[in-house]
Amino acid sequence: MKSSCFHGRFKSVLALVLTAALSVATIACTPGGNTDETSDPAGTTLDTEVEQSAATTIMLETVSTEITPTNTPTPSPSPTPTLMPEERVVTVSFAGDCTLTQDYRSSNRQFDSVVNGDMEYCFKNCAPLFKSDDLTLVNLENPVTTRTKHKDNQYIFQMNPENLEMLTTAGIEAVNIANNHINDFWSDGLEDTRTNLTEHGILWSDDHFGSIFTTSKGFKIGMVGLSNDTTVNQVKGIIDNLRDDGAVIVIASCHFGQEGVYDPTARQMKIAHELIDYGVDIVVGTHPHRLQPIEKYNGHYIFYSLSNFCFGGNYSLSDPDSVIIQCEFLMDEDGSKCVDYRLRIFPYSQTSTRPGNDFCPKPYEWESEEYFRVMSRLGWAQGDE
Repeated sequence: MKSSCFHGRFKSVLALVLTAALSVATIACTPGGNTDETSDPAGTTLDTEVEQSAATTIMLETVSTEITPTNTPTPSPSPTPTLMPEERVVTVSFAGDCTLTQDYRSSNRQFDSVVNGDMEYCFKNCAPLFKSDDLTLVNLENPVTTRTKHKDNQYIFQMNPENLEMLTTAGIEAVNIANNHINDFWSDGLEDTRTNLTEHGILWSDDHFGSIFTTSKGFKIGMVGLSNDTTVNQVKGIIDNLRDDGAVIVIASCHFGQEGVYDPTARQMKIAHELIDYGVDIVVGTHPHRLQPIEKYNGHYIFYSLSNFCFGGNYSLSDPDSVIIQCEFLMDEDGSKCVDYRLRIFPYSQTSTRPGNDFCPKPYEWESEEYFRVMSRLGWAQGDE
C-alpha cells in the first residue's frame, strides 16, 4: 500500500510538474508573454524579465548614432558654405597723400579760400569711384586738432575736425596716420587726431595701433601703418593681432622712401619685402611725392609710392601726376584667405586746372599723353591684368 500510494503520489506530482512545464513553455513561445500577471507567479517573473529587456533596448536607441538633427544638435561644427565667385571679391581703393589744409603759419589761406567750406569739393571727381568699392584707404598727412603749441618744422599742418566731413562725404572710410606730419602738434595733437577720427567714424591705423574694417559681405580687412623710421619688427605684433581678430586681408600702409625721386630706395624694398614675407597681403607706399613702380613680389603687390593725391600744402605742382588703384582681392571658397589679385589703374592729376593747384584731383583722359605717362611711371601696362 505504501508503495502504491508512493507511486500514486509520484504520478500526481509528476503530472503537476509536466503541467507547469507545459505552461511555462506556452508562455515562452507566446509573443508578448502572459498578460495575466495576477494569476501566475511564474508568469510575473517572466514578464519582468521581458520589461527589463525592453527597457534596455529603449536605452540603447536613445544613445544611438541615428540622431534627429532638429532635436539633438551635432557636437561638430557645421561646414563653411562654399562662396560663389561673385561673393569672393573684395574691392579696395587706394590713393596717396592727402593734406586737407594749408601751412598753419602761412598768411596765404589758399586752400581754405578755394574750398570755401564745400565738403564735397576736393573729391567730387572721384567720390563715385570710392563709393563703388568695399573700402577706400588714403594717407592723411595732417593732424586733426585745434591746439596751438606746435613743432618748429619747415611745414606745419593742422586740419579742423569739422573738415573730416570731406572724407566721409567722399566715401573714404580709413586713413593711415603713420607719417612725418602727424606729430606737428606733438603727442597731444596726435591723440586729438585719433579721437576726432574715431568720433567721425573714420578708421585709422599707425605703427602703434591696427584697425579692422568689416565689409558688407562679412570679410574683415586689417590695416597697419608704418612711418619712415618704423621697422617691420615693431609692427609684427599688430599684424599677429589683426590675424587673431579674424582679418582675412592685411594691408600695410608705408610712409617711406626719399622725397622727389621716382625709384624706391633699398630700404623701401627691404621693408616691403619683409612685410610680404611676414604675411601682409599688400603694401601701399606714400611720402616721395612722386609715383614709383608697382612690384609683384612672391605673388603680392607692392605700390612703392602713389604720390600726392589732394595736397593743400602745395600751391604750385612741379609734377601733378597721381593715381587711384583699385585692388580686387579674390578670396578662396570659404573666404578664409586671399588667393589672387586684380588691379585697376586710374591715372589722375592732383589738380583739375593747370598751372597751379586747385585741390580737386581729376582723372586723365583715356590714352592721353598724361595717361600713358602715369602708366609708365608705375611700370604698368593695360594688359598686365
